[in-house]
Amino acid sequence: MKKFQAIIHFDMDEQFMNLVPPHRTYINYLINKNIIDSYAVSMESQTVWITINAETKAEIDTYLAKSPLYKYWDYTIEELFVYDGQLYRLPSVQLN
Repeated sequence: MKKFQAIIHFDMDEQFMNLVPPHRTYINYLINKNIIDSYAVSMESQTVWITINAETKAEIDTYLAKSPLYKYWDYTIEELFVYDGQLYRLPSVQLN
């Protein structure tokens, strides 16, 4: 399984906020299925960053297209070569 980063830019209108709750339900489903590793949103720049596990970019397109917010998005998908962070490390040893 490969890791990809979806970088999504969006524009909001009146209906956008009404679609956020079903969108969050869908994102939570993908997180629970270990399809999404991380999900971050900036309202300042109206950008979303999603780290996704998949075999192909086409598979990611399929996942993204099922979001209720899809029509608001302009996005790119990039395959990641390295993905590292604290959650991927062994816990540090704490001596008593």
